[in-house]
Amino acid sequence: MELQLSAISDQVKAIKETMFTADVDPYSLVAPSAYDTAWLAMIPADDDSHKPFKPMFEDCLNWVLNNQNELGFWGECDGHGNPTIECLSATLACIIALRRWNVGTIMINKGLAYIQSSNAEKLLKEVKDHCPRWFAIVFPGMLQFCRGVYDLKIEIEESAVSDIFSQRQLILETEGLVDSHHYPPLLSYMDALPSCYNVEEGDIIKHLSDDGSLFQSPSATAQAFLATGNEKCLAYLQSLAQRYSKNGVPGTYPIDEDLIKLCIINHVQRLGLAEHFMVETEKVLEKVHKNYILMNRKPSIEPYHSATTIQLQLLKDCLAFRLLRMHGYKVSPRTVCWFLYNEEVRDLIEKNFEYFSGVLLNVYRATDLMFPTEFELPEARTFARKLIEKSNSLGEGDHRNPFCKLIEHELSIAWMARLDHLEHRLWIEESANNALWRGKSSFQRWSKDRGLSAMGFGREKTTYCYFAVAASCSLPYDSHVRLMVAKSAILITVADDFFDMKGRSLNELRSLIDAIKRWNPKGLCGDGKIIFNALDNLVNEMATEYFKQEGSDITSCLRDIWYETFLSWLVESEWGSSDSIPSMDEYLKVGMISIGTHTTVLPASCYLEPSLPISKLRPPKYEPLTKLLMIISRLLNDMQSYKKEKDEGTPNSVLLHLRNNPEANIEEAISYVGEMLNKKKEEFLEHVLMDDLTDLPKECRHLHLSCLKVFQMFYNSSNRYDSDTEMLDDIAKAIYIPPHVQASKNYKLPGLVKALVLGSFPMEANVTKCSTIKLFHGRFGKPPKNFFSSSVPVRQRSVTYGNVML
Repeated sequence: MELQLSAISDQVKAIKETMFTADVDPYSLVAPSAYDTAWLAMIPADDDSHKPFKPMFEDCLNWVLNNQNELGFWGECDGHGNPTIECLSATLACIIALRRWNVGTIMINKGLAYIQSSNAEKLLKEVKDHCPRWFAIVFPGMLQFCRGVYDLKIEIEESAVSDIFSQRQLILETEGLVDSHHYPPLLSYMDALPSCYNVEEGDIIKHLSDDGSLFQSPSATAQAFLATGNEKCLAYLQSLAQRYSKNGVPGTYPIDEDLIKLCIINHVQRLGLAEHFMVETEKVLEKVHKNYILMNRKPSIEPYHSATTIQLQLLKDCLAFRLLRMHGYKVSPRTVCWFLYNEEVRDLIEKNFEYFSGVLLNVYRATDLMFPTEFELPEARTFARKLIEKSNSLGEGDHRNPFCKLIEHELSIAWMARLDHLEHRLWIEESANNALWRGKSSFQRWSKDRGLSAMGFGREKTTYCYFAVAASCSLPYDSHVRLMVAKSAILITVADDFFDMKGRSLNELRSLIDAIKRWNPKGLCGDGKIIFNALDNLVNEMATEYFKQEGSDITSCLRDIWYETFLSWLVESEWGSSDSIPSMDEYLKVGMISIGTHTTVLPASCYLEPSLPISKLRPPKYEPLTKLLMIISRLLNDMQSYKKEKDEGTPNSVLLHLRNNPEANIEEAISYVGEMLNKKKEEFLEHVLMDDLTDLPKECRHLHLSCLKVFQMFYNSSNRYDSDTEMLDDIAKAIYIPPHVQASKNYKLPGLVKALVLGSFPMEANVTKCSTIKLFHGRFGKPPKNFFSSSVPVRQRSVTYGNVML
């Protein structure tokens, strides 16, 4: 594993050289389009007699000759290395280009063999019941071109293509050349329209862009030039070929180079590799931020044929907004919500929601980072969600929309309820990680020869190794930070259950509190003494480590925090035993302390670099960010545990609202607390991401965010914390089961309590029975040796929970 990690380090270095140096052409990172390159290869050059004798763009023809897959097809594969339906139309176009110049006979035959193979037939049958519009137009067109113009015999089972041809005929009969209800319009598929379909030269000229292209499509512009000889079309094609023909031309041109760089940064972040590319990321974002300040971000909108521009502009704005906010830049919601104020653009997106589905997903993700009083973002979120759900309901399947599974994931689980390393795993495993944005007849993907795809994602061995790095990098904290988080969480679980146990007298609880106040166990016995000793051991260890690191003593601060927390549990116990009903303010003042998040996150923050200042450890003068974390965690718990606490007679914010508002029902009470919660989360997020709202170090703020995401995960839609089974799959995927391997009933987890998830800390444990907490037990195949030993060394330590000795 160490050798593999060393190889990964070398690959990271190589990626920096090939992707982020100043002389790298961003277009070289985008996969070429075999289909569009083949169309440029078909254009003949004219001699003085106007007789075609050779291709105008020989480099494009050479690219076709040199880029056939060993299985016989042309085109990019999905993230798992499998050919897609896009490869079928691309292969036919490449066959046509070769046949036109009477070269590559062997390659032509190999390509025809693939088109007639069982693999191609399987793709056709899979797609026939939900055939994408673009495929219904392009594939039959290329097939008829091969059969009619070049008399190539292509035997395909009629049942596999009859429905596709029928759909094409319906499209040709019902759609106009430029129809606002269908994008891209038929005219953008001029390269695939039948010869009997009358396209007048005036219609072509009318819809040319200023750069001479037809809908920014190289293939459509190539056919437009063949049909009209238009000089503007020729200039566009020559400019495109001069820059890219040797490496194949892209499916869309031009593309904003900043967008390509933002896609790279987004890809790096979602793979969990951000720590390796911090300098490169900052350079890109600094440039993008300057552009947002200096330039008007609203693109000029031309009717209908600018939808490609709209898609790419909105995609860029979404990525920029999210990445800039995550890195502390101030950026206005208007930079991503501008489309809401342009009726023509909004109408175009609504009518063509399938084409814009990938962009709408990014709009939705951008609105995850919502601050208070930003009314545009909720509207954009609602707009995007409605159309995404509509798109997914059509049953497109992976061939039509490789974002399908990601869309379902985004809509079903709130961003703040997802742990980063599990998100990285999903991105690694899903084919969508190889797709960037929707083109006219394909998804644009990373080049297989450049960039991150060269690192071997999709190959299980390499991916497993790399996920080990990604998982450790997703929590860039020292192992001691994570150890202290885990130990504090365990002690909170044990002590909280100690206070919850029926049969304990208030005098027994008060004795424990008095001992903690005096910090002397004299007079304690039984479980109370065990709890105190465990707390004393933990505080002494934390204080000793901090003194070694910073040279200051934080013992009294840690004791005060724990005393405050234990006292809150006593107050809640007294409420329950006396049937007292506190006011909402009284309850929240105590409940935000009793949830214990500050008890976990603040001491752990002392071991970050830079360290948390001692002044931030003194209760109750906590920073607003810490107080927000405390109250949000309490409200999250309350919304999922009110049934249990109603039975126990324990106060809860949902139940208190019902008591204070007898006319309200339980749904209204939950909604009231939910609204309060959402407002607090928006404030919290602003405090985490914006430097000017707090003087807490960035590392500490992000540890607060990590802690909240765990609580949100526990209480997102149910009380997963109190379940013995719901967390097992997530824990296994986060730590033990490698990517591309599905969990099964045969897997058993090692001795871990749920609290360990808080630190994402792999630890062996000697587990004995404990009456106060429920334990996971058993063992399954261990992860590879030194699995987490990369840049974050893990302190191996045996922990006994039976006597709560930490």
